Amino acid sequence: MANDAGKQPAKASGTYRIGGDLQVHRLGYGAMQLTGPGVWGDPKDPAEAVRVLRRAYELGVTFIDTADSYGPFVSEMLIREALHPYADDLVIATKAGLTRSGPNDWRPVGRPEYLRQQCELSLRHLGLDSIGLYQLHRIDPQVPLADQLGELALLKQEGKIRHIGLSEVSVEQIEAARAITPIASVQNLYNLADRSAEAVLEHCERNDLAFIPWFPIATGDLARPGGPLDEISTGHGATPAQLALAWLLRRSPVVLPIPGTSSVAHLEENVAAAEVRLTDDEYAALAKAA
Repeated sequence: MANDAGKQPAKASGTYRIGGDLQVHRLGYGAMQLTGPGVWGDPKDPAEAVRVLRRAYELGVTFIDTADSYGPFVSEMLIREALHPYADDLVIATKAGLTRSGPNDWRPVGRPEYLRQQCELSLRHLGLDSIGLYQLHRIDPQVPLADQLGELALLKQEGKIRHIGLSEVSVEQIEAARAITPIASVQNLYNLADRSAEAVLEHCERNDLAFIPWFPIATGDLARPGGPLDEISTGHGATPAQLALAWLLRRSPVVLPIPGTSSVAHLEENVAAAEVRLTDDEYAALAKAA
C-alpha cells in the first residue's frame, strides 16, 4: 500500500525515532475504538474499521497503537486484515498485561508465562515476525517487576520484539524498569485538561523516551462556548479537539498522540490537527486555562 505523497497531513506533525531507530510521524492512531462496546467483541461495522485503518496510513500515519486486550485480539486482527503486508515505514505497537472477562473489565496479569503466551498470540494475530514496540499494559502488583520485564527482555533477545514500553507508570517505576532492561516509551493518561502525568512527561523528555498520551483529545470545560478553546478555534477555523492535539504536539518533541476513532470522517478531522500551528500566546493561553 502506497501513501499519496501530496495528501499526508500527518507528516506535518514531525517525526520521532522510537528507541532511537523506529522513525514514525508523531501523530499516530490508537486502535482501541475499533472494537465493540466496552472494548469487547467485534465492531458494529467491520468494513468501516478496515477503511479507517487504511485511510490513516493514506493520511501519513505511520504509528498505530493497539493491545491484545482490545476485543480481545479484535483490534489486532483488523489491523492485519486492513494493512498486511505492512509498509516498511509502518510501526505497529501492541501491549500485554491486562486480561479481560467482559466489557469494560480490565485485570492486570503479569506472570511471565502469560506475557510470553500473549506475545506469541499477538505475533500470530498481527502477522508479524517481530513487534516494533511491545508495551507492558499494566504492572501487575502481584508479580515481581523483574519477572515481568525480564520475560519481555528475553522476548527481545529472541527477536520477537524490538523495543519495550510501559503504560500507566510513575517516574519511580520507570527508573526501576530501566534498571532491568532498556525502555523506549511510556504511555500514560495525559491531555490538555488532565496533566497529572506532567512529571512523567518531563522525565521522558530528559531521557528521550517516547511519551504516548492516551485519551489525548479530552478538553473538559475548556471547549465551552466563550471558553479559551472556543475563541482560539474560531481564529484557526479548527475544532476544539484539533486544538487539543495541536497543543500536545507543541508541548514536547517526544509526545506521540494517538487519537482513536471508528469513523473515517472523524479520523480525517483528527489528523488535520497536525497542520494547526498555535502561536506562542495561544499555546500559553491554553496551558494556563487548563
